[in-house]
Amino acid sequence: MKILQSSVFRAICAIAVGAMLIKNPDSTVKGITIAIGILFLVSGVISCVAYFNARLHSAENEVYDADGKLLVGGRPMFPIVGLGSVILGFVLALMPGAFVTSLMYVLGGIILLGALNQFMVLIQARKFATLPLWFWVCPTLVLLTGLFVMIKPMESASLPLLIIGWCLLFYGVTECINAFKIHQYRKKMIQS
Repeated sequence: MKILQSSVFRAICAIAVGAMLIKNPDSTVKGITIAIGILFLVSGVISCVAYFNARLHSAENEVYDADGKLLVGGRPMFPIVGLGSVILGFVLALMPGAFVTSLMYVLGGIILLGALNQFMVLIQARKFATLPLWFWVCPTLVLLTGLFVMIKPMESASLPLLIIGWCLLFYGVTECINAFKIHQYRKKMIQS
């Protein structure tokens, strides 16, 4: 049942993002970019604050052996990744337009991974059920769309994002249908 819930959750997320991209692709992408920037910024700030806190209290946590060698503690290493997260977070949150153009590649990659995941699920499902041909058509269309967006990037970001939105919506619906059908096939196999 957890697999069914996971598939349905993925499908609902894909449908929601797809619907937002279809309705208003430019605003949705800028909103997603700003949200990602804020997440990077918050995680980087937390990392830097934890570093400075550990640095202030580093002398309290030092343990020495009988010879005076430091065994545990010392000064913590500077959080380079945390600082990088802060910088990236500022760039994404304050200048989302700079990142939006490359976001279609990321979303195209997510579509490709989604299609490959659907293929893997269908290959696994073939072990206990004969699947009709139309089960394979939907992931094939999703895969081709993802490849098209990755190979032929367009000047305007809204057209590929509109295509990606429809594709995510299509992926979400087919993922739900596949999850329920495969769950039914499994139940029939277990009962017989």
